Amino acid sequence: MKTEQKSYIVLNVNGHDYKFTVGNDPQDVAPSETLVRTLRDRLELTAAKISCDKGACGACTVIIDGEAVPSCSLLTVECEDKKIITLEGLEDPETGELDPLQQAFIDNTAFQCGYCSPGAIMVVKALLDKNPKPTVEELQEALAGNYCRCGTHHQVIETVMKFTGQEVS
Repeated sequence: MKTEQKSYIVLNVNGHDYKFTVGNDPQDVAPSETLVRTLRDRLELTAAKISCDKGACGACTVIIDGEAVPSCSLLTVECEDKKIITLEGLEDPETGELDPLQQAFIDNTAFQCGYCSPGAIMVVKALLDKNPKPTVEELQEALAGNYCRCGTHHQVIETVMKFTGQEVS
């Protein structure tokens, strides 16, 4: 009887390594499993939401190697050797305090229902890490892939511009 050789992947999520068996058994990460499913179902990191499940709405956005990426559009097995940050990973690991950007969203009510907020925060965080003083146009372009049914886009723009010490023109 031939035994099947299992393969493994290690994901670095929010600074922690997680080892998963790749395969088709119920406990395994299937080769077809998307990153958002692994984050939510296996690691219980539920800030990344499943909405369109096609990479078009931004609700599942995480930061991978410094880039904002819809986690529903990547297979988990493609993410080995990458640094993945979810909204949960933005808080200070020592104090548990929110990232100042997260706090700015709360303080300025840059949300309504909140479903899209984690994705928007991750997009803005990735942008600000590269460009701490974006223009309104650069911010709008970065957020173009994030859909908000409540219509909070203007509140997000105002919040980020205020957060970066700029005025909305």
